[in-house]
Amino acid sequence: MAFAEKLLFTPPPIESGGRRVKRYHVTADPAGIEPEVEKAAYAFLSEILPEPDGTPPATFVVLHRGGDSGAYLNAYSWVWDNVLHFGGAAAGQPVLGCPDEDPTHFTRVDRSWIGCVWELVPVQHERDAWVRHMLAPGTPDLDAYVLDSLPAGTTGDRA
Repeated sequence: MAFAEKLLFTPPPIESGGRRVKRYHVTADPAGIEPEVEKAAYAFLSEILPEPDGTPPATFVVLHRGGDSGAYLNAYSWVWDNVLHFGGAAAGQPVLGCPDEDPTHFTRVDRSWIGCVWELVPVQHERDAWVRHMLAPGTPDLDAYVLDSLPAGTTGDRA
């Protein structure tokens, strides 16, 4: 299996399920993720978010369009002040329990997987951003955290 980095897009933040949501899109397609896949993913997002627990309501998502019929939505939500909660969904991938190969038909994925090599790229940045803006300062700054995202580019060369 030959490995190639993919493109990383950073759309503006949104709100979903009462949470501020930072977004990353991963795809090999220079045009980005198809609008209908993006729309379906974000319509499903609230289904995989945790209940509020008093932690500032922040989440980052990775929406990944695979090279086949699959689309994957990984939601990483901050809970318990400094812990990441994971919620996953997929579409178009019957081997993961999806009912068909439609990349807009998302369903919850209850596996203990947290992401593939391309989807994990934002995790280290988001950990550092959470510490920098929410845990280290005397007063947490959720707005600064939400604005602190990886730049668009590729999934490689992030050092």
